[in-house]
Amino acid sequence: MRPAPLLILLIACWGLAGLAVPFLGWPLWQWQAVGAALLVLAGLDAWRLRARPLPDVVRELPEALPLGIERDVALCFESRVRQRLDVFDLHPGGWPSSGMPRRLALAPMSATRITYRLRPNARGDAAFEGVQLRLRSVLGLWRQSRVAGAPQRVRVYPNFAPLTRFALFSAEQASRLVGAHLKRRRGEGTDFNQMREYRVGDSLRQVDWKATARSRKLISREYQDEKNQQLVMLIDTGRRMMAREDALGHFDHVLNAALVVSYLALRQGDGVGLLAAGGDSRWVAPQRGMAAIDTLLRASYDLQPRAVATDYLAAATELSLRQRRRSLVMLVTNVRDEDIEDLLAAVRLLQRRHLVCVASLRETSLDEALDGDVRDLHGAIHAGAVARYLEQRTAAHDALRSHRVMVLDVSSDELPGALVERYLAVKRDGVL
Repeated sequence: MRPAPLLILLIACWGLAGLAVPFLGWPLWQWQAVGAALLVLAGLDAWRLRARPLPDVVRELPEALPLGIERDVALCFESRVRQRLDVFDLHPGGWPSSGMPRRLALAPMSATRITYRLRPNARGDAAFEGVQLRLRSVLGLWRQSRVAGAPQRVRVYPNFAPLTRFALFSAEQASRLVGAHLKRRRGEGTDFNQMREYRVGDSLRQVDWKATARSRKLISREYQDEKNQQLVMLIDTGRRMMAREDALGHFDHVLNAALVVSYLALRQGDGVGLLAAGGDSRWVAPQRGMAAIDTLLRASYDLQPRAVATDYLAAATELSLRQRRRSLVMLVTNVRDEDIEDLLAAVRLLQRRHLVCVASLRETSLDEALDGDVRDLHGAIHAGAVARYLEQRTAAHDALRSHRVMVLDVSSDELPGALVERYLAVKRDGVL
């Protein structure tokens, strides 16, 4: 409990009035009586404030929130007495918010509901410690801070808003939404789909001559891409993923892209699994069905990159032991020339059973550094160092390609479309 500005002002005025006792001849007992009355009044006001019951506070908030998406948080108040108070929700520190603190006047035996905006900026588990209330006494002489409402824990997931949007489209339409450039190959594939009339452009291999003889018109067999294949996302959680170029770090972009390609693979009838290695570790065995996306979300929402070197060979060994069935393994990392020997060993181990694709994230600041004008010696040195780094990076990618590894050299914004495009190309070509 703290004195309000009004009480401080009254005490200051009473103290200044004491100067009138020696200089103006005011009776001392009158000044003391005023002080005693002020003391009694302040004590009574403080007692009434301390005895005042807290309002009931309930926070309306889902248990799961998407990263980086601003949303409304509602606070509901029920008070048995009339009171004025200031409200501040004790949300996780560092989350941008608007609409807090608020000043309320609660009527007796009534309900009041307020909302404010909050944007989670970090994945994982987060806690709301309650709602801080600053109460005002009846006479306005005191203020008291209390915490009302029950603590609440929430989980912040990778942004799954694109996945809900994709549900409204076909797999092909959703693929185009993320920037994948698809090459259609009509009537070919590995699994039989249906019989239909011959169309211009169908190959003779598609013609079913027995059905043609029975119906006395050309009938073609139509095939579709094979289903029930498996995709495993192998994501790096080491120091290479700690870079940050915008509101989201590289690792958050990786998780978002992994969820997008996983969702589309599940829509195609394939099984999807996940292995995180380097910093935080996690394994999810490949599963089929759209319910598997919830499993992937729950398993990956609290993954964080750590300032440790990723042991690619150890990750490949673990995946080889866990995943016996041949799969498309998409390794998402940031390839550096100093890691190439370990990475090549890991890729060769995975290639004994799996088809491997390495997606190497490229910092957009590197391209900007080369595109900018060089005005002085420092700028020239910086541009030369960047060019040298990119040359070594390209050499590392070429070393992977020489071992028949699919390599994607993309920025974080290009990653979802590139992964989806390569996954669909593998399905289309039937190489898995």
